[in-house]
Amino acid sequence: MDRASAVPLAELLDERRYLLDVACWMLGSAGAAERVVDETYRRWYGLPEAARGRIEVPRSWLAKTAGGICLGRLTGSGRLDTPGTAGSADGLRNAGRPAATLLADRAAHGVRVQRPRPVTAYQHDVLARAVREACAAQDAGLLVSLLAPDATALFDGGGKVRALARPVHGSRQVAASLLALLALRPRTTLTAHSVNGRTGLVARYDHQVAAVISLTVVDRRITCVLIVLNPDKLRPWNQPPGSPG
Repeated sequence: MDRASAVPLAELLDERRYLLDVACWMLGSAGAAERVVDETYRRWYGLPEAARGRIEVPRSWLAKTAGGICLGRLTGSGRLDTPGTAGSADGLRNAGRPAATLLADRAAHGVRVQRPRPVTAYQHDVLARAVREACAAQDAGLLVSLLAPDATALFDGGGKVRALARPVHGSRQVAASLLALLALRPRTTLTAHSVNGRTGLVARYDHQVAAVISLTVVDRRITCVLIVLNPDKLRPWNQPPGSPG
């Protein structure tokens, strides 16, 4: 799965909701269900990449795993406080890494890093809105033209949704991943929104914020796309106005 395009947002959210429903039905507790689902995804990412790629229907594997964890919980033979395996940590080590870290990596390996030319807030806003239009129209050519040739996309799922675990490199590969993730299916919307002080994108599914996207722009091209899919990090975006933080 890691070598394929990103999974559409609608599928990611429906899958997690389904697993939560199964676990809640079996255990009768929303809190326990959340812990079961988190453990289920930890086991998914604990699999070797090749093993994940051989699973034809990931949702079935995840549901079976979640059911097994619930049964273990009910019989007292399962523990939900066990940390993820070493494979899980290895699988997520490269996800969500900041652009500065990637630039440092390139410098450490002897790749010349040019001094970035800052863009104005207006120029950044224009690029971000063009990305939104390209994704809405599923226009791969336009999206590629907005990206630097060596652009990178980072998917921060926190190990809690079936997001890509490794960074995606190259303008065409980044564009393909974004278009797959942000396919505007029914009940899915994509809007421009302030993210960390600059224009970014917010994707919603059934009015729930499902992804927050920030863009790094250098020399009027997008060099890094950070897609936050982690439900924990998105919780503040989904709180009603006026509710405590």
